[in-house]
Amino acid sequence: MGLSVDLNCDMGEGCGNDAALMDYVSSVNIACGFHAGDVDTMRRTVETALEKGLAIGAHPGYRDRENFGRTSMNLPLNEVYDIVTEQINILRQICSNEGAALHHVKPHGALYNQAVRDAGLARTIAESVRDVDSNLVYFGLSGSVMIDEGEKGGLRTASEVFADRTYQNDGSLTPRSEPNALISGTNKAMRQVLDMLKYGCVRSTGGIMVAIKADTVCIHGDGPHPLEFARAIYANLIDNDIAIKAT
Repeated sequence: MGLSVDLNCDMGEGCGNDAALMDYVSSVNIACGFHAGDVDTMRRTVETALEKGLAIGAHPGYRDRENFGRTSMNLPLNEVYDIVTEQINILRQICSNEGAALHHVKPHGALYNQAVRDAGLARTIAESVRDVDSNLVYFGLSGSVMIDEGEKGGLRTASEVFADRTYQNDGSLTPRSEPNALISGTNKAMRQVLDMLKYGCVRSTGGIMVAIKADTVCIHGDGPHPLEFARAIYANLIDNDIAIKAT
């Protein structure tokens, strides 16, 4: 059996190119109103994803529209559980109304980045996902405690890697606050994705090859040339006989 991978993209965040990007991905993560989006945007995004046959996921974040959900917070775990549950249920109800099924959950921004290193936070998010629907897939950073805690909680997980982010020697993402955090060159991004899929590794900013598992590749829709970027990665995978399908 040949290689296959899921391509996911964050949607419903006001970038304006969601429908076009959907032609080059297999799953979407839809903002649930806390860091971005609203009920009408969620509904329209679900409708389009359903038309295109894509897997639909919830993309819950902190209630932080001013900073796009990218400001770290130290909320009590019971509060994290409540806000994640609320956001999943909002999108789940919209999916139900539109005749679609919710497939996965991928935390957003600071909530995601903190859960990568905080087992308690990762466990709380996983518990919320499981309690809403134990069949939902939990997306988390490859090699992180998010995957460990999701599996311990009995969830199916998807190890996520990034086409447009650089990696540290420990397999973590380079913080966005650092100048080399983002990959803007399409060719470099394509090489990184192929290395992760074909060889199970990624070159860190320190120059070492870090072992990595890639079930799903994130393509961000808010870069300088998102459509060109997504189209090139999609075509490159097809050219290398790598099938693109949801997890």
